[in-house]
Amino acid sequence: MKTRRRRRTAVLAVTGLTSGLLLTAPQPASAANLIKNAGFETSGADGMPYCWEKSGWGDNDFTFEHTSDAHTGSKAMKVTLTRRVDGDRKALITESAECAPTVTPGKQYDLSLWYKSTTPDTAVTLFRHDAAAGWQYWTDLKTLQTAAGWTEASVRTPEVPAGTDRITWGVSVYGTGSATTDDYTMEQVPDVLPPATCTGTAQECADGRWDVLPTQNPVRSMHSVVLNNGKVLLIAGSGNSEEQFDAGTFTSAVYDPANGSYKIVPTPKDMFCAGHVQLQDGRVLVMSGNKAYPVVGGHGYEGFKDSYIFDPATETYTKTNDMNDGHWYPSATVMGNGDVLSFGGLREDSTGSVTAELFSQEEQRWQPLWKVNQTWSYWGLYPSMILMQDGRLFYSGSHVFGNNIPGTGAAIYDYDANTTTQIPGLQNKDERDQSASVLLPPAQDQKVLTLGGGNIDSNPNANRLTDVIDLKQPDPSYVAGPPIPQGTVDLGNGKVPQTGSQGKMYVSAVLLPDGKVLETGGALHNRADPVFESSLYDPDTGTFDPVAADPQARGYHSSSFLLPDGRVMSTGDNPGNGTWNHNVSIYTPPYLLKGTRPTITSVIDTEWNYGDTQRITVDRPIAKAELIRPAAVTHSSDPNQRFVDLPLSVDGNNVDLNVTSNPNLAPPGWYMLFGVDANGVPSVAKWVHLQGPAALSADTPSTFSVSDGTTAAPHVHTFADDLTGKVTGPGKKRTSQKVAPTVSGCDRHYGSINVCVPTAFPAKVKATTAARCTWLKANDYGRLKVNGKDDPLRLDPDRDGTACGKGDVKKSRRLP
Repeated sequence: MKTRRRRRTAVLAVTGLTSGLLLTAPQPASAANLIKNAGFETSGADGMPYCWEKSGWGDNDFTFEHTSDAHTGSKAMKVTLTRRVDGDRKALITESAECAPTVTPGKQYDLSLWYKSTTPDTAVTLFRHDAAAGWQYWTDLKTLQTAAGWTEASVRTPEVPAGTDRITWGVSVYGTGSATTDDYTMEQVPDVLPPATCTGTAQECADGRWDVLPTQNPVRSMHSVVLNNGKVLLIAGSGNSEEQFDAGTFTSAVYDPANGSYKIVPTPKDMFCAGHVQLQDGRVLVMSGNKAYPVVGGHGYEGFKDSYIFDPATETYTKTNDMNDGHWYPSATVMGNGDVLSFGGLREDSTGSVTAELFSQEEQRWQPLWKVNQTWSYWGLYPSMILMQDGRLFYSGSHVFGNNIPGTGAAIYDYDANTTTQIPGLQNKDERDQSASVLLPPAQDQKVLTLGGGNIDSNPNANRLTDVIDLKQPDPSYVAGPPIPQGTVDLGNGKVPQTGSQGKMYVSAVLLPDGKVLETGGALHNRADPVFESSLYDPDTGTFDPVAADPQARGYHSSSFLLPDGRVMSTGDNPGNGTWNHNVSIYTPPYLLKGTRPTITSVIDTEWNYGDTQRITVDRPIAKAELIRPAAVTHSSDPNQRFVDLPLSVDGNNVDLNVTSNPNLAPPGWYMLFGVDANGVPSVAKWVHLQGPAALSADTPSTFSVSDGTTAAPHVHTFADDLTGKVTGPGKKRTSQKVAPTVSGCDRHYGSINVCVPTAFPAKVKATTAARCTWLKANDYGRLKVNGKDDPLRLDPDRDGTACGKGDVKKSRRLP
């Protein structure tokens, strides 16, 4: 697999020229155009025009030329790379109060320039000045194709982030060749929409609305995958039911939001707690699952090696070749070339798998062990492995069951170099079991939010912690975010307000088309005490806004995910007493109650390539557009969830969308395309297919064809390139990691296999038979058979084979 190796060269300092000797009178900005010396007519020092500076980084040979080959007037700017290993060169508006245009947060700006280029490896790049943090990279907006004659390029910025007072921009050249530019313009986009009009109650317009659907989910699904036809694959397998497992009853269902129907799909094996991800063509790769349930006094859960592909067109499963190892609870991360990397889980013998697995997009099969880089690390269960813009993986610290991995609990893993670097700052790293992590909107910003979690080993109150990391920083580390808002919790005697530091595990986090994140669902303890709370996290302000809460309990084995119409669907809940919540909830966010929605009336081409400009038409103005990768979520985990900004070029109702040149920002596959107006109201999504061409296969460089037949490379930035954390390479080859049979936090000495009596009761439960039995009764466990002769939790002191009977409570005693 070819991923982009991180670069170790330092960024060269820009050369500011505000104090340089002017050779002619300064060319001012016009009344509409915010750029001074937009045509390079006024000279400065060091061969650069007034108010323009040299910038760039990396190992390359370059020249800057204030040339007479102009579009208008007598001067233009030419940047040439004659040799390149990595990095780029660009002429930027000088980063100064004198030269950099002033901007207003929340506003957008139309940028344009004229250019000629001998290389397709060029992009319009923006930097912004934060009043507190200073100058920093903002985003790439548009890839410029080769052009022998003068060609105009235009693009609209996203809304200017809060705290930004100035921006600078120019053309990055990151391939051998030259780009000559002239006649830059920058104009503020006028406000075009009236204020939104509320179409619901005042409370609904502020907080949204939850509706419980009249038809229940027919299967005990714990895996939810949104398909490229708008339907939802709901995978249950045995549904955490030993009875169904013994009967060989393995199920899935396909839900159609258009008519509310469910279709039961034959399921070839127990895909309970498998891994899954959408492949480039929209089919779903499902890996491993449950080979066997635990046996008291014997083995724990076992994962099998089998793997299957689900085809949305036929709604059937077909088998792939086997993986190299068993993986119950594996990760699944799609890479920029369409390959899939998978880590962690339990093997066929219940031990932890230390085998990394690689599914080849080109060969459509799992690769043999000798073809896959191995560190022989145990990443735990469902480790959240998020693809970074340079092809490395960020392990966020979110996982399932028990303590985190050794070290700081977060890391950057470089597959090509086969190294792992510790990343600091994650709070309470051993209490982030079944937390959620998302790459925040837009993916170009490279920020990750991690929220909530607990610890099944010790079963404390779940926490309210959030942590945010900016992976654009040279040496990134987590910083504490705002606490999750508190709601109510059902402790077995009705709902009461949460207090103190009470938060939630089993939390779901969903990226929304307005750029916010819905966090919802959860529970205070291991498969008990559901929490009723939802809120919207705003990445721009770093704050939570409490909204309406799902009326249904959504703890263990629940899922929440975005539908193509902009609503959110929530399913499942599997408390410790073994029951299942078949009710389905639908959340209507406030943005759907603000009046008429914009409509994407046509998509000229649904087959997209990296670096493309793609045209759509809309019925009224939109402020932004984005691609959202459809959900493939289970156990609070969907590391492939991402929101990719598509900068606009607007001509009336025709809107040209500028697609990133970097497949690591938007791995190949089917995406939901949303257009969003200035009030944050999204269209219904259209489906588009972003392809990773053959040139992105494992044996070729990361280049790809664009529409004019030339080739372009991904513009990869030098982010997270000065890490100081502990670095480890491949360890000694080994077979597995020892894992306790109680890894799931359940003591199997009591009840049936799908009943989870906690190995550690919440701290509020006194260590007496009576107190524990009272807690179990309040959580609807019912009568519990004692399996075998052991009674480790002292729930059957009268030794009649039934836990928590009348005689047991009478014989209650304090336990060691």
